[in-house]
Amino acid sequence: MSENFLISIVGPTAIGKTALSIKLANYFETEIISADSRQFFKEMQIGTAAPTSEELLAAKHHFIHHKSILDDYSVGSFEKDAMDVLTNLFHEKDVIIMVGGSGLYVDAVTRGLDDFPKVNPTIRETLNAQLESQGLQALQTQLKKLDPSSFKNIAIDNPKRVIRALEICLGTGKPYSSFLKKSKISRPFKTITIGLTADREKIYNRINQRVDMMVAEGLVKEVEHLKNNSPLNALNTVGYKEIFKYLSGEWTLEFAVSEIKKNSRRFAKRQLTWFKRNEETLWFDFETDIKTIIKALESQIKA
Repeated sequence: MSENFLISIVGPTAIGKTALSIKLANYFETEIISADSRQFFKEMQIGTAAPTSEELLAAKHHFIHHKSILDDYSVGSFEKDAMDVLTNLFHEKDVIIMVGGSGLYVDAVTRGLDDFPKVNPTIRETLNAQLESQGLQALQTQLKKLDPSSFKNIAIDNPKRVIRALEICLGTGKPYSSFLKKSKISRPFKTITIGLTADREKIYNRINQRVDMMVAEGLVKEVEHLKNNSPLNALNTVGYKEIFKYLSGEWTLEFAVSEIKKNSRRFAKRQLTWFKRNEETLWFDFETDIKTIIKALESQIKA
């Protein structure tokens, strides 16, 4: 094999990406790059469904619990770090596996980050003040009006992402989505993207089962240890923000769990919308036999 290949596994949350990545890593005798931005943080294990200790032993992983929630770690930092690791690994391996449901982080490695114009920093300050006084929903409504495409595709429950999109809209007078890269940049490897999916009911059932398992495994206790850091952006995410509401007495545990399930389902829908933009993705039902997937991959690699 004369070329290097990055096999990128994408798909909605709870679909089985981690299990598939380990099977493929073992088959190709290689290592795994995680592109799941929530699994970077060592304090967040249960609520992010990070690989278990057994899974981490089954194949070597990179970018799992390598940062603290107190660290300032951006998608730009990840792109640089991931490319450095890939460069080193490709000296020894022809195939590397990348897995993760964070579309922006996956694209940062496979396509490169988009270039945005600089805008007046006072715009972000104003938006942050608006978030504080009016709440996230007001910003979401504003983004929906200015840039419906971004409203549909970005992590709309993440204030940082919403504010970033809005500041570009307001600072340039053009939609944030109009600045998104239309073509890939050159990379010293070929990317084969495979996606796992299922019908909506099965995806939602798997999400509900995973959330119940998280609660049984001690999600509430994990979040309780982090409540003093609840304002941090890393913790403003599904599975944590809802339990913070329970711990503060605003919600019952039953309602908090139901909200985690609902928000996870919404997240899965956005993930599929994002990943289906890539027309080159090879999609498989989540129950597809591993031999079928390997055969499809080898036909691409040997082409």
